[in-house]
Amino acid sequence: MKRGDQLYSGKAKTVFLTDEPNRLILHFRNDTSAFDGEKTAQLDRKGLVNNKFNAFIMSKLEQAGIKTHFDRLKSDTESVVKRLDMVPIECVVRNIAAGSICKRYGVVEGIDLHPPTFEFFLKDDARHDPMVNEYHIRAFGWASEEEVAQMKASTFQVNTVLSELFASGGMLLVDFKLEFGRYGGELLLGDEFTPDGCRIWDAETREKLDKDRFRRDLGGVVEAYEQVAARLGVPLE
Repeated sequence: MKRGDQLYSGKAKTVFLTDEPNRLILHFRNDTSAFDGEKTAQLDRKGLVNNKFNAFIMSKLEQAGIKTHFDRLKSDTESVVKRLDMVPIECVVRNIAAGSICKRYGVVEGIDLHPPTFEFFLKDDARHDPMVNEYHIRAFGWASEEEVAQMKASTFQVNTVLSELFASGGMLLVDFKLEFGRYGGELLLGDEFTPDGCRIWDAETREKLDKDRFRRDLGGVVEAYEQVAARLGVPLE
């Protein structure tokens, strides 16, 4: 497979066309950003770790019956994926209060949420990804009623599968975001699942093992990602 022209470049990934019209290449870069790009850095090995971490998680989800866009690893920092027509919505599940939900509602970080909360956000960097609801999504034509229901159901299924997986490594899956897209009449899980897009804590100490280490200047960002990978058995070499 040949890498073609750049299709899109985000904060930490670049998407390339290929010589197959229904396949893309995701290049995971070492770039790291927070606060809508206000804080940035280059972190050695981050692209490699996130690429292989994502491949591992997507494979686990496929094994659990959750259809994803992931096809295969291409290199240490690249993966081949199906080309989706992306739904411009982020689906967020929170098992423990952390991050923006604490600021928004004045709740203390670390409160267990029973049941887990579910939120939709519009993918729009210029507007700082505003929260939306099912009525907005349907009224503005971002997704159909059936797609909304499927995104919710699939996100909660992912939560069940991955909460158990992280627990097996002595970790808590605090929260995460997912994106979906259309492919051949189906709705598939797209984008990525890495410590960039979720919160992971040590189950005993509640030490942060995710991008909050970068947001809060805690240091050891990639080392924390590698620790998570090691606990889950993700092959990085």
